[in-house]
Amino acid sequence: MPDLGKYAAEVLSAYGLSAALLVGLVVMSVRASRKARAALRAIEGDRADG
Repeated sequence: MPDLGKYAAEVLSAYGLSAALLVGLVVMSVRASRKARAALRAIEGDRADG
């Protein structure tokens, strides 16, 4: 890792915040996908029954 000098705390906290935001976006996307998939299965199940 390169020497960040006196800005090490700021740079590392920016990296950490960026990583946390990316993980959060992935989690939100996975949850939304699962919810949409469940809703689609429910709709398709209703259509197959009727």
